[in-house]
Amino acid sequence: MPGRRFERGLTIVELMIAIAIASILAAVALPRYQDYRERVRVAQAKQDIAVINASVKAYMHDSKVPPDTITGFLAPGKVDPWGRPYEYLKLEGVKGVAGKARKNKSLVPLNSDFDLYSMGRDGLTAAPLTAPASRDDIIRANDGAFIGLASEYE
Repeated sequence: MPGRRFERGLTIVELMIAIAIASILAAVALPRYQDYRERVRVAQAKQDIAVINASVKAYMHDSKVPPDTITGFLAPGKVDPWGRPYEYLKLEGVKGVAGKARKNKSLVPLNSDFDLYSMGRDGLTAAPLTAPASRDDIIRANDGAFIGLASEYE
């Protein structure tokens, strides 16, 4: 028709294709982003445990025994990246706690002085590292020589 202007715009099919492409990109990107955030949380927990470990070791240098608790070594309200308190168990000089100590696959205690760990993403834990609940824990082992994921500890 003469005198009629054509308006430019998206058809419903073009709009549906654009939405489908955006949805596919989001479906690929979101899990990768969540995985990245989890790696950052694990790295933060490892760093926190290393700092607490160094503080407790400095305390032990002066007093020769681990402290009863780690509350004095933490900033007020300090929790792990998942919002739970760090777990601490004094082993050296305490009778009857050997059964509560973290253990490797041979059921040998990981540490001789104290246990320090985060229960990880799921918030569950068990003394042996081979238990499924312990695989995502961030642990201190070999009296501080290893700090990392329980699943990576050999």
